[in-house]
Amino acid sequence: MTVLEQLAATCATERRAEAGETLCREGEPAAEFFEIRSGVVALEVVVPGHDALLIETLHDGDLLGWSWLYEPHRWQFDARATAACDLLVFDGACVRAACNADPALGYAFMQRFAAVMVERLQATRLQLLDVYGNVATG
Repeated sequence: MTVLEQLAATCATERRAEAGETLCREGEPAAEFFEIRSGVVALEVVVPGHDALLIETLHDGDLLGWSWLYEPHRWQFDARATAACDLLVFDGACVRAACNADPALGYAFMQRFAAVMVERLQATRLQLLDVYGNVATG
């Protein structure tokens, strides 16, 4: 059983999101994270005076959100379903408590989540290079 399956048994609920539905907004309180079971989610950052900047497109099996893990527990990106999605919604407080109670589970979970954070930071970096490269060249 994977670490997410273990945590899902006590800390997750199922949710359906329709195309166009916003899952989270930058700056709002972050109390959960999502596992995308099926569907497509656009991870975006708001750029004042411009259209939202697409950072990454998430699909089946991807995880969305780490803002619930660290203070001040505020979303860092916007996320919008671009197709209908079936999601597992994990309660952040429940996951933190489970990880604190079982250090082996917590370690396995953080290994999984650290990989997600690195992937998102790399995607953000590449998008910013693309945007600023286009601005610099014309």
